[in-house]
Amino acid sequence: MAAKVLISDPLSEDGVKILKDAGFEVDEKPGMSEDELCSILGDYDCLIIRSGTKATKKVIDAGRNLKVIGRAGVGVDNVDVPYATDKGILVMNTPSANILSAAEHSCAMLLALARNIPFAHESMHRGEWKRSKYTGVELNGKVLGIIGVGRVGGEVAKRMKAFNMTMIGYDPFLPKDVADSLGVRLTTLEEVISTSDFMTIHTPLLPETRNMISLPQFRMMKPNARIANVARGGIVNEDDLYTALKDGIIAGAAFDVWCNEPLDDAEKKLLELDNLVTTPHLGASTVEAQERVAVEIAEHVAMYLKDGIVSNAINAPRGKLDAETEPFIPLVERMGSLVQQMVGNNPLDKLEISYCGELASKQTKLLTISTVIGYLRNVVGSANIINALPVAKQKGIEIAETSNDTAKDYSSVIEAKFTFAGKTRSIRGTVIGGVPRLVGVDAFSFDIPMCGDLLYLRYRDEPGVIGTVGNILGDAGVNIAQMTVARNGGCAMMFLTVDSNIPEDAVSKIASAIGTSDVKFLDLVE
Repeated sequence: MAAKVLISDPLSEDGVKILKDAGFEVDEKPGMSEDELCSILGDYDCLIIRSGTKATKKVIDAGRNLKVIGRAGVGVDNVDVPYATDKGILVMNTPSANILSAAEHSCAMLLALARNIPFAHESMHRGEWKRSKYTGVELNGKVLGIIGVGRVGGEVAKRMKAFNMTMIGYDPFLPKDVADSLGVRLTTLEEVISTSDFMTIHTPLLPETRNMISLPQFRMMKPNARIANVARGGIVNEDDLYTALKDGIIAGAAFDVWCNEPLDDAEKKLLELDNLVTTPHLGASTVEAQERVAVEIAEHVAMYLKDGIVSNAINAPRGKLDAETEPFIPLVERMGSLVQQMVGNNPLDKLEISYCGELASKQTKLLTISTVIGYLRNVVGSANIINALPVAKQKGIEIAETSNDTAKDYSSVIEAKFTFAGKTRSIRGTVIGGVPRLVGVDAFSFDIPMCGDLLYLRYRDEPGVIGTVGNILGDAGVNIAQMTVARNGGCAMMFLTVDSNIPEDAVSKIASAIGTSDVKFLDLVE
């Protein structure tokens, strides 16, 4: 029986033809409400969406036969990816098809904002001729601040360089030499906000970036500053944007993305402003991009449904992995996440993964990629098995893989050596009884489950530290599940698994009480 594919948002006919030629039963039903979608989704093997459909828990539950959700576009914030993963549903996207269109739209928004093009256009269509009212500003010689100098931000930089703009950028994960090659001077977020004449945003929507630009940041900006957002709604606080534009705190803004799409009644007050350029999420809406995303998602959906070939996956499936390497996937993803949290905001220069013992003779490429995915998860928001290595390369991270037949104390050990800020550190892990375990950091050896919430601290080896840490956590209402301590050369390292998040003030108290700054609360997502 042929697989059934439901397309719930407009999709280029080129993509639809690929699916039909592959022998699938294809239905196109754009514009459905959530309830309408849920009422028919149960019969389908695949759901293909763009930004208009939200694949919520309710929708996913309704898809009782659903095997894959294909997002024709890069952002998957309209898909409940963790819940889809729990249900065994593959989520895939088209990570690179929209980059050029989004970059060009960003440049167009900056130019429209600088020269008041939408407002002058509207005035002329009212029969007016008000040249002085719509006098603009030149881009030449102005400072362009780029928040997120990644794939789209980098393409914007290449294009705006031709306007003789001075470009500065904030991207804590981008090496200086990569930024230098684009003509962008990396600096702090505060300097970008306070010194830019124009700003453009190109970061993913993550918990750390939600409301990144709010009223305190607007008050830091120049009165003549102008800001554009073609990334994701929610990065800029819309209520505070309204205040900043209405009260003249900044000169203007150009927005393509919104918290609610279409806008809700509360957001429509923004449309009353005469210094806000607006478009309805058109960043990827070019003929070329529409065709690319449609063809790309159709091809990869067809490969998966017909042959079980996984590509462009947001949530890497477990069923097709080698039975002997599969248990190590959760381990390496958490090792990558641990590396990122230990590195913090420092750019990572090199990540070397070494497979020791029995793993040395196995196919380990997917393990290496999964380590990189774990590292990038809180850096770019949507790393997957297709784009993890290219994204790492774009950020100037050297990825290396080595093997060694010998593994001390364990049948297989994975070591991750990582270089940043002129120093190299390492972590080691293994799997015992199906449980990922951390067995070493630098010169310290120990054994503790690598899951959930961890507290890490390195300190001078002296009496009373364990009791001090326990008392502070007890006072904070944090229960310790397990603890391990290793000692080496007058120093000690402690890892604790805890049952809940540790408040920042408790972490600070521990650091102060034992006299160390090397203390971190680590959240290893399950």
